[in-house]
Amino acid sequence: MPVIAFANPKGGAGKTTSALILASELAAKGAQITIIDADPEKWISQWGALPGKPDNVAIISEVSEDSIVDLIEDAANRSQFVIVDLEGTASLMVANAIGMADLVLIPTQGASMDAKGAAKTIRLIRNQSRMARREIPHAVLLTRTSAAVASRALRNVRDQLDKAGIDVLSTSIVERAAYRDILDYGGLLSTLNSTQVSNLDKAIENAREFAGEVLALLRSAAQKAKVA
Repeated sequence: MPVIAFANPKGGAGKTTSALILASELAAKGAQITIIDADPEKWISQWGALPGKPDNVAIISEVSEDSIVDLIEDAANRSQFVIVDLEGTASLMVANAIGMADLVLIPTQGASMDAKGAAKTIRLIRNQSRMARREIPHAVLLTRTSAAVASRALRNVRDQLDKAGIDVLSTSIVERAAYRDILDYGGLLSTLNSTQVSNLDKAIENAREFAGEVLALLRSAAQKAKVA
């Protein structure tokens, strides 16, 4: 089943939040999800220890560069989706996970430092593609964007990515209180209390659009692989 890795060596780019948003939306639709928590901070593992984690979400916390390939392979054999939240460094673990991925998403905030981290990740993906002799689909995911207006820095980053010919998801992850709340209080977006969380409906809509675009990318990649 599809393996989706979230990677960017720049810390704070939004990898964990994006991975959890995707897992939350897929799980709400009834899919069997395994999340491999390879981030040293273990935020997703901490989320899993809070009340409200559904039974169709499994979390693997004990991960090393020696074990990650086997863990991903085993999880892909028993889950509908495998989501890998990678550490914020360019390590052998990250390289191994990218080599196993069906899709790599590169969360990037609208700042030049994040864009440089994204560029480093893309170089790593291309090297892994050459070693594996297959294309590893990948795209940049803009995170923590404003719902009201795109900042000058964000527009600059998007222009840089466009000029470099790097695919960028049409859907960005908007800064929403709901995304912080699921990490703080547990559960899924769909189980949060709308009377206690501002703009929950918009957060859910954003998550659905994001998940829908990810699924479309996976279908497109699968079709291209069949043709090849």
